[in-house]
Amino acid sequence: MSSLLIRQARIVPVAGAAAPPGAVDLRIVGDRVVEVAPALRPAASEEVLEAEGRWLLPGLWDQHVHLGQWAANASRLDLSSTSSPEDAVRLVAAEVGARVGGAPDTVIQGFGHRTAGWDRQPTVAELDAVSGDLPVVLISGDAHHGWLNSAALRLLGVPPRDGVVEENEWFPVFARLDEVTQTAEGKRTAYAKVLGAAVRRGVVGVREMEWADNATEWAERSNSGLAVLRVRTATYAGGLAETIAAGRRSGDVLDEAGLVTMGPLKIISDGSLNTRTAFCHDPYVGTDVLEHPRGRPNNSPEELAELLATATAHELDVAVHAIGDAAVGIALDAFSHTGAHGSIEHAQLVASDDVERMARLRVVASVQPAHLLDDRDVTHQCWPDRADRCFPLRSMLDAGVQLALGSDAPVAALDPWEAMAAAVHRTADDREEWNAAETLTVAQALAASVDGATTVGAGSLADLVLIDSDPLAGADSGAEAAQRLRSTVVHATVVAGVATGATL
Repeated sequence: MSSLLIRQARIVPVAGAAAPPGAVDLRIVGDRVVEVAPALRPAASEEVLEAEGRWLLPGLWDQHVHLGQWAANASRLDLSSTSSPEDAVRLVAAEVGARVGGAPDTVIQGFGHRTAGWDRQPTVAELDAVSGDLPVVLISGDAHHGWLNSAALRLLGVPPRDGVVEENEWFPVFARLDEVTQTAEGKRTAYAKVLGAAVRRGVVGVREMEWADNATEWAERSNSGLAVLRVRTATYAGGLAETIAAGRRSGDVLDEAGLVTMGPLKIISDGSLNTRTAFCHDPYVGTDVLEHPRGRPNNSPEELAELLATATAHELDVAVHAIGDAAVGIALDAFSHTGAHGSIEHAQLVASDDVERMARLRVVASVQPAHLLDDRDVTHQCWPDRADRCFPLRSMLDAGVQLALGSDAPVAALDPWEAMAAAVHRTADDREEWNAAETLTVAQALAASVDGATTVGAGSLADLVLIDSDPLAGADSGAEAAQRLRSTVVHATVVAGVATGATL
């Protein structure tokens, strides 16, 4: 069994658990810390990591990612700066021109546009006018709709239309993009790149929400040596019967290395703010005439409760995407009726009573603080009458709700330091913090980023990160604290007792 000695590390206190004073040595055997002392003698053939007074804390988790889409984003056209359909069309036209004479099977993909802030909705015809027979797929910044030209609609088997493909019709199409745009080797290379980048930022685990057969695919990736961190794999309703038939329960180990485990049943119960489909108690504000003025649910309350009951009967946790306050309320009803265990994903707009109810039901709030930086302006445009109830991080924590931070990559970058920075300083520019009373402290953000771990000690899982500065030094919130988090330098990351990113 492998053994690793970390010498002279200063341990960061996490989640209120005391840390030893001064620098200490830690011995790791297999995937556990077995001994902590002021000084330990290296055993024969034991690897040694010299911490030299750096700070050690539990490894970081991103509790909501779509790794396939995050990996693919590197080759997509960046549309995040667009403010109108015309802006996006101009970028597409330039990309089409640059690809003239290229491979005939080219598909142009873009990511990042946010139509809720545009003065009109985009059309297929205007994409057709600049792209011809070259397929174009533009994925919204919230990943809840695709703006496709006619060639892409044909390629992906989507019926003709004038506007975007959204929500339940869009998600299966989104899942099939890899089939027409990436080779197996290209996909593996893209995964390796983003996984390596994540480990270098101190990430030891992710909850994978990709639209795929995640359990099978990640077991194969791990067994072929690709997995370098822990992956908790979700299934969607379409794969629930197969998951049950295979006897997979949340927490079951799926690979030889013990890095891949079965995660939750993922349910997308409503839409998103930027697509104006998040299901709310009150209508969206604006002059547009929406087909669904309050947004819409993707499941009836009965369907949602049945899914939760089925998952619970087969020992599966659930992760319910709910962004609008009406969707959050219906999801909590289903948790209450079924006794299910799991999380509300996003919990972006929450009624005050439901904050308390989430705590009573012990439902985890899986939240992505970096979204509040992107969604501030569109919130005040679409939800000005309820903006004070958006991203209620401190209210949930104070009520006793367990927070779990993530990114929803590719919607935001897979970078837990950025997520924590947004949580402790709720603005991306010179404006005052948005809903400053909902700000977290650095200690609270750290505790919500380590998958329930506490201060490293004997018996701790050997998933660790060694950093060059004390994250708790200085201000506990505000601009200084956010900058300190964003500038954190990771010296080494340890996953299951194996260290990377440092010279041993």
